[in-house]
Amino acid sequence: MVEIRCIVDAKNHLGEGPLWDVKEQRLYWIDSSAAEIYSAKEDGSDVKRYFVPTHIGSMALREKGGAVLALANGFSLYDFETQKLTHIGDPEADEPENRLNDGKVDRRGRFLAGYMAYDHDREDANRGQRPVRNSALYRLDPDLSIHKLDSGIKCSNGPCWSPDNKTFYFCDSYDKVMYAYDYDIETGNVSNRRKFLTAWEHPGTFDGSTVDSEGFIWNAHVFGGRIIRYAPDGRIDRMIEFPVRNLTSVMFGGKNLDVLYCTSMGRPMKGVPQKEATAGGVFAVTGLGVKGIPEPRFAG
Repeated sequence: MVEIRCIVDAKNHLGEGPLWDVKEQRLYWIDSSAAEIYSAKEDGSDVKRYFVPTHIGSMALREKGGAVLALANGFSLYDFETQKLTHIGDPEADEPENRLNDGKVDRRGRFLAGYMAYDHDREDANRGQRPVRNSALYRLDPDLSIHKLDSGIKCSNGPCWSPDNKTFYFCDSYDKVMYAYDYDIETGNVSNRRKFLTAWEHPGTFDGSTVDSEGFIWNAHVFGGRIIRYAPDGRIDRMIEFPVRNLTSVMFGGKNLDVLYCTSMGRPMKGVPQKEATAGGVFAVTGLGVKGIPEPRFAG
């Protein structure tokens, strides 16, 4: 039987990026607009909080300790003990209205993350008034070099890989589309972008994603109040309705990798009802009957 529990009533402004680390057996997540990083035990206890100086889009733990962060001003390394940053680079420094958003690590230890425009938030209430800036998808290699992979993206979200590493999934939340790319695990390059799914037929849009051990894609539909599991051929396998409307991202974790952790948004948005008591909380979904794949660490 599927059970949904709020395990941390975090009241995050913009909770994002649940990350289960197998080595530490801890759950990490962020509050993007509050510029905070959190971690907790499997059951939501022993919550720790860390601070960064600017908006944070995503993070990954490093093999060498600490984390790599996708921040408003580009990529940085982070030391949890000192809470200090080492800046790597900002490939869109000439676009101050763009910030890094969602990102994940491939199974060779590279960190892929894309930008979004701050315009995206401002447009939600009055869409179409002015064009939203385009941004791009980048790869940060273990040697800390940055490589542009794709462009023409408005709001980067949901990066994840098929279990065989041959397909990379990536969402543009603004355009309500999930793309599939051919992925070269040896080089970290993408090719053959095609439209895999659209979200126009459901309330909300694509946000964070993860892939389970069977190759099915799980996606949080922000503003839609549900998680959808998609088969590798694109068909909907199941929907899970949630007690909060603004879910943001998902990842499997727990000691058996069979708990689906979900973050949510607590901030009010114009035109979007936000009345749930646990909005901005972290949720655990159990009883799904499937398992995830261990999340790799950044090799740099």
